[in-house]
Amino acid sequence: NSGVMALLRPLLLDVVPTIQQTAALALGRLANYNDDLAEAVVKGDILPQLVCSLSEQNRFYKKAAAFVLRAVGKHSPQLALAIVQCGALETLVICLEDFDPGVKEAAAWALGYIARHNSELSQAVVDAGAVPLLVLCIQEPEIALKRIAASTLSDISKHSPELAQTVVDAGAIAHLAQMILNPDAKLKRQVLSALSQIAKHSVDLAELVVEAEIFPVVLTCLKDSDEYVKKNGATLIREIAKHTPELSQLIVNAGGVAAIIDCIGSCRGAVRLPGIMMLGYVAAHSENLSMAVIISKGIPPLCACLIEENEDHIKAAAAWALGQIGRHTPEHARAVAVANVLPTLLSMYMDTRSSEDLQTKKALKNILQKCTYLPALEPLLHDAPPNILKHIVGQFSKVLPHDSKARRLFVTTGGLKKVQEIKAEPGSLLQEYINAINNCYPEEIVRY
Repeated sequence: NSGVMALLRPLLLDVVPTIQQTAALALGRLANYNDDLAEAVVKGDILPQLVCSLSEQNRFYKKAAAFVLRAVGKHSPQLALAIVQCGALETLVICLEDFDPGVKEAAAWALGYIARHNSELSQAVVDAGAVPLLVLCIQEPEIALKRIAASTLSDISKHSPELAQTVVDAGAIAHLAQMILNPDAKLKRQVLSALSQIAKHSVDLAELVVEAEIFPVVLTCLKDSDEYVKKNGATLIREIAKHTPELSQLIVNAGGVAAIIDCIGSCRGAVRLPGIMMLGYVAAHSENLSMAVIISKGIPPLCACLIEENEDHIKAAAAWALGQIGRHTPEHARAVAVANVLPTLLSMYMDTRSSEDLQTKKALKNILQKCTYLPALEPLLHDAPPNILKHIVGQFSKVLPHDSKARRLFVTTGGLKKVQEIKAEPGSLLQEYINAINNCYPEEIVRY
């Protein structure tokens, strides 16, 4: 408000180098604070000056100038575009070859903040020739430089298969994969994130990541003490598992399902989410893969997530995963039903507050349509709303005609009485199911 920007600008050209650097640092901190101040740096015509001096000044000034560019570029695609338009990318890329690791780091950081916004900006960073140099940066000895370079590769890869392919073509996967066991947690987070952003786009890219022999090494990350390493490790495994049954099978064979299940059991909150999703994807592919999740004891921790978690989207993901496990055959559905999860799903579905009731409803239907384990279905007869009730009654109408023991039980537990109380539209599917059940019994019992 006091017009400081205008006073700082001439100081960038001062004869005394420390004054130049301090002025740049001050501008960077102002621009970092919010987008209005960053906007002021752009409007004050300060960027061309910074870009000019990036190429000729000493390393301290280069770091400060790159910091200003990063501080401006981080706020929005529009501000990042302003940096691209003033020709900063070429100069930043030249800084990636600087002798000083701090200058490389500052440049990589600025490029990452520009690339993360959208695929156009990311493409501009690629076109400026950044990717091969970033791959060289992840091989440098300095941990801080490795972290930032991996993070920037992640930001470039995330937008599209084509951008991820450029990163792959520069040979990034092999170097990233070698760092999965690095003791530095922050570096591991970035490395796992970059591999996830590559693997998520297509089967081919996921296979390239797997071919870098990340299994079983990556499973150690699921036991890491750092929550983000756990989360990013689980995300990477999820992004690979989702593509094909073959990739999922490979993860099962490497012990990946069991490791994810342990991981879900040992943590709370958002860290669980990628693991929950991963189990759902694996189970969705085929009966055998779903059975692998059941045999590895995947159902109890998913049920625990339904009960323990407060966030709707985590509950919904657990419901979805259970639905994927239970939807294949009566045997699969029984495994889920025996865990006594159906009443929980039903009450979640009926709880008007739960925002994700669509997932829950689908999960409930998936399991109910296959479930022939009547003891688990019977309690639901008393609480279910009509649109769910028809699936439950439908299952009874399929099982009871062929199972005399179940028919007897159904009378003594009050199930048959409950069915008589259901008001169904004449001619509806529900009414047909009720008729089918009643036809299993002598008329006097039904009347009674």
